[in-house]
Amino acid sequence: MADARTSDLEVEFSRFHAGVRRGDIVGVTGYPGKSKRGELSLFPKSLVVLSHCLHMMPRQKAVAGSDNSNRSEVWTPGSVRNPEKYVLRDQETRYRQCYLDLMLNVEVQDIFKTRHKVMAYVRNFLDNLDFLEVETPMMNMIAGGAAAHPFVTHHNDLNRRLFMRIVPELYLKELVVGGLERVYEIEKQFRNEGIDLTHNPEFTTCEFYMAFGDYNDLMGLTEQMLSGMVKELSGGYVIKYHANGLKEDPIEIDFTPPFTRIDMIEELERMAAQGSCK
Repeated sequence: MADARTSDLEVEFSRFHAGVRRGDIVGVTGYPGKSKRGELSLFPKSLVVLSHCLHMMPRQKAVAGSDNSNRSEVWTPGSVRNPEKYVLRDQETRYRQCYLDLMLNVEVQDIFKTRHKVMAYVRNFLDNLDFLEVETPMMNMIAGGAAAHPFVTHHNDLNRRLFMRIVPELYLKELVVGGLERVYEIEKQFRNEGIDLTHNPEFTTCEFYMAFGDYNDLMGLTEQMLSGMVKELSGGYVIKYHANGLKEDPIEIDFTPPFTRIDMIEELERMAAQGSCK
């Protein structure tokens, strides 16, 4: 909120007022207050342009019957996305100029922050159970550990063909055999296969292995980790997820423990008998 009557800019006020554009980064010295409409503002006594925005940033268009200045509806983890309220909506522009997407759509920033919280929670959870975080090679001489098509590269100095890893399983199991009884890795994997809403050639996973435990121990540990993470991030156990894209209605997923346990073979036979298997 710049007002020539309350600033010390005097002659420079008009130049700043005419020259500062949307997207410029400025340094301001002043005092806080409220405008005539009651909006919290900063009344500057002095102003300096720190960095010019060379390309004018898009602005949010006014929508009839709505108040674009109302930002009280903040996205929280597990809630429905609000793409219709984005300032920048063109998907091609958002994906090719992700920095612009981050600058204009606050919800996108919140999603980045939520991903960080998820990673931090998983690490803290496993660390508290005495798991050791490790790093295993991303380039291998054999593409083993899973049935997937690998990306192939070449090591010039060794004159050898290498494969980008499709899974870290074999290395992690070798560490367990070697005496590291509880290990985990949050890592990148690469699979030279199809792309869709839930599959990407480059993706991040978490794999953990523990000695002297069976599938019942792993089910209990996974249930505790997932339900606890959802509770901490969203405040409850029920979340909404856009499984079929933002244009479709979200589905509801309940992480309330205990999770249902089913016998795999019996459930497959039941679904086959009902004609549910495709």
